[in-house]
Amino acid sequence: MLSHLLILAQTAAPEAAPAASGISKITQEFGISWPFILAQILNFSIVAFLLWKFAFKPVLATLDERQKRIASGLQYADEMKAKLEAMQQESVASAKRSQADASKVIDEARKAAKDFLDKQTQEAAAKASDMLVKAQQVIELEKKKMLAEARTEIARLVVTTTQQVLSRELSDADRNRYTESAARELNSA
Repeated sequence: MLSHLLILAQTAAPEAAPAASGISKITQEFGISWPFILAQILNFSIVAFLLWKFAFKPVLATLDERQKRIASGLQYADEMKAKLEAMQQESVASAKRSQADASKVIDEARKAAKDFLDKQTQEAAAKASDMLVKAQQVIELEKKKMLAEARTEIARLVVTTTQQVLSRELSDADRNRYTESAARELNSA
C-alpha cells in the first residue's frame, strides 16, 4: 500500500511543478521530496490513529476511572469524617447524660441517707422519750411504794411509841385504829 502511495505521489509531483516554482525551488534546496513527505504524513496519521485507539484511549479511560475512584474515596472520607464528628458529639452528649444521671443518683442517695438519718433520729428521740416516760412511771411507782413502806414503818413506830408511852400492850383493834389514824394524817400531809 505504501508503494502505491509513493508511485502516486511521484506521478503527481511533475505536473504540479510548473505552478509552484518557488515551492519546488525551496524543496530542492532543503532536499524535501513530496512523495516521502506524503508517505510520512500518512504513516504518522496511521500511527497516531493506532496509538489513539489502542494506547491513549485505554490510558485515558483508566485515568478517568482512577479519578472517579479518587473522587469517591474523597467523598467517602468526607462522609466518614462527618460520621466521626457526629459520633464524637454523640459520645460527648452521652458522657454529659451519664454525668447528669450519676449526679442524680448521688443526690437521691444523699437524700435517702438524710431521710434515713432523720428517721433514725426521730425513732431514737421517740425511744428516749418512751424510756423517759417509763422511767418517770417507775420512779413514781417506787415513790408510792416507798411512801407506803414509810407509812407502814411510821405507823409501826407510832404504835410502838404509843405502847411504850402508855406502858401497856395494845390490843390488835387498838393497834389497827392507831395505824389507820397515823396513815390518814400522813396522807393528808
